[in-house]
Amino acid sequence: MPTRQCPFCGQVVHDSLAECPHCHETIPELRADAPASRRSDVGRRKVRRGLLCMLLAAVIHYFAGGYSGMQLPFPIQPVVTVYLAPLLFLAGLGLALYGFLFAP
Repeated sequence: MPTRQCPFCGQVVHDSLAECPHCHETIPELRADAPASRRSDVGRRKVRRGLLCMLLAAVIHYFAGGYSGMQLPFPIQPVVTVYLAPLLFLAGLGLALYGFLFAP
């Protein structure tokens, strides 16, 4: 017979019982859609991570390109603003789109 653990007292009870025989608390029923919500969390995480990469690329490009008006204490190579920041932005965009469209 399948059993589960009472969330209130921790004792093992039968799956068919609605009330724990040890602490007499009502045991909440398990929902069948719990794995589906976990799957959507994976997509949401990928979208958030992609948006964070895009924001990081924009900040890097803003400061490394000299748009801030601040003088940085060290020189930034032009390869950062020409290749690396746009590459990071496009990688973040791709990750966000993947999380939005294709992630389970």
